[in-house]
Order: sequence, then structure tokens, then C-alpha cells
Amino acid sequence: MVPLLVVLLLALLLFGAGFALEALWWIAVIVLAVWVLGFVIRPAASGGRCGRWYRW
Repeated sequence: MVPLLVVLLLALLLFGAGFALEALWWIAVIVLAVWVLGFVIRPAASGGRCGRWYRW
């Protein structure tokens, strides 16, 4: 009975980690797309310089 519980707990843990990693990959792809779009779509700053869409 104990080995069965250990295997089920391990399967649940690995499923949860896999889902979390999959979600993190999608978040990373979305952030990368926004970052690339920020370079493509840049507002012009005052003084004729190319502005940045972020503060730093």
C-alpha cells in the first residue's frame, strides 16, 4: 500500500511540475514577443531621437 501511495504522489508531483514548466514556457514566449515588438514599434522621442518604449 505504501509503495502505491509513493508512486501516485510522485506521478502527481511530476504532473504538477510539468504543467508549471509548460506554463512558464508560454509566459516566456509571450514576454519575448512583447520585447521584440518593443524594438519594432518604437515611438519617436522629442528631439528627433528614436525613443525607447521602456524607461531604462
